[in-house]
Amino acid sequence: MSRLSKVTAEQAEGKTAELYGAIKASLGGVPNLFQGLGTNPRALEIFLGIGGGLRGGSLNLREQGSIALTVAQRNSCDYCLAAHTVLGKMGGLSENEMLANRQGGSEDQKKNALIKFVGEVVDKRGNVSDETLRSFRAAGYTDAHVGEILLSVVQNIYTNYFNNLNRTEVDFPAAPQL
Repeated sequence: MSRLSKVTAEQAEGKTAELYGAIKASLGGVPNLFQGLGTNPRALEIFLGIGGGLRGGSLNLREQGSIALTVAQRNSCDYCLAAHTVLGKMGGLSENEMLANRQGGSEDQKKNALIKFVGEVVDKRGNVSDETLRSFRAAGYTDAHVGEILLSVVQNIYTNYFNNLNRTEVDFPAAPQL
């Protein structure tokens, strides 16, 4: 059971109701994560703004999904693992690819460098080794990708920490165990 209060779709008013409308249009409902964040409409709006800002950037949906799974696994966030497994399937990630991402790699060489980079960013709090950075660049990523990748990592850490603190009730099918 969640430890923090939430605002259901039926209870939402004002800005929260407006934001929930956009979430419902995109996802078909308002998942428990957003109901928890809905207690502070400004926090919810900023969070959704980061996600909106990342769409249409240099990272495709599969890369963003792989980042989310990598970060969620590192932070032991069952809620985000479940949600991003569902979203990953919708975005075209295979079951094998999602499991590989959670284990710190990828079937694809370029994405493998991305996942290793992201894993080290999370594990070492940004203190990525020269070798990891060289491999990241050699795979075709540029320094221009770094800022966008870090925003994606931070957005995912935020939800991981929120869900872990809240013990948000998982309203997606559970992710496969590793």
